[in-house]
Amino acid sequence: MPNRGEGFPRPTKTLDCIGLYCPEPVFRTREDISKVQVGQILEVLADDPASESDIRSWAKYAGHELLSVEKTDEGFRFLLKRMS
Repeated sequence: MPNRGEGFPRPTKTLDCIGLYCPEPVFRTREDISKVQVGQILEVLADDPASESDIRSWAKYAGHELLSVEKTDEGFRFLLKRMS
């Protein structure tokens, strides 16, 4: 899995979860993925150290494709493709 968002389509929507801690980033990701159409991409920004494993696990469980995880100065940048 690539670590950076290069080569992927631009996100349809960005969800900023900077400053929010478990379980809020996953709850908001779950809500916002439903606001994009199937096949579109949600970008999630988070700085909770637990968000990396939490969002990976949630995406797998929910059946969405985690296209990339990038470590940034602020924390993490996730690109999720809505699959259903």
